[in-house]
Amino acid sequence: MVARQDVPKDPELKSALLTARRGTAFFGRKLNELSDDELDAPSLLPGWTRRHVIAHVGYNARALARLMDWANTGVETPMYPSRQARNEEIDHGAMLSPVELRELYKQSANHLDVAWRDTPQEAWGHEVKAAQSRTVPASETVWWRTREVWIHAVDLDNGASFGDMPADVLERLLRDIIEAWHHRGDDQDLRLEILASGGVTHLGDTAAVDPVVVTGSLADITAWAAGRSARGVSSNRTDVPPAPRWI
Repeated sequence: MVARQDVPKDPELKSALLTARRGTAFFGRKLNELSDDELDAPSLLPGWTRRHVIAHVGYNARALARLMDWANTGVETPMYPSRQARNEEIDHGAMLSPVELRELYKQSANHLDVAWRDTPQEAWGHEVKAAQSRTVPASETVWWRTREVWIHAVDLDNGASFGDMPADVLERLLRDIIEAWHHRGDDQDLRLEILASGGVTHLGDTAAVDPVVVTGSLADITAWAAGRSARGVSSNRTDVPPAPRWI
């Protein structure tokens, strides 16, 4: 039997879908490495066990699939009824049996992937609303999912790191974080220096006279900016400061 192919043919969209699918496979691999008993251990997210992370990633796929339904049908189907409903859903999912929790992840990921695969090219431009009520084209769901699976694979605290992420994911993620800081004015007097073989890239408040400078590789700076780790980064101050809030 020949595998069904994606309906959309736009090269940029197909490349983005491939990155999201690789992230989904990576999260699934890190999940499968954990025994059932290990699911009860803390994750890297304060107050959440690994169970909460898995439930969140599973229900996130269902929420994004609802947005794809909206794009395809024109019938408004929000990601979540409310933030409280989202939180209660995650808490409920964290109490599922290990078998049910693993199935939630697999089935929800497959559901979203089928929704992406069968969405015609024109529907990807239809507008939907994010959980924060921002109106965006349905194509944004691909990046949202990409970000979720790659970051939360690290949050499982099972050996994954930001260094496992593709460079283009790290670059866009860091750009998103810096834009969020700038929108709130949290980037004042903060400069990031990204070290690479081709030289140093300066980001943040590059016009500051006496900025706090945080230096490191792209992966390490992004991990720090996302509030996950300060390993591998240094600062021109005595201690590396905590990153401003991202979300």
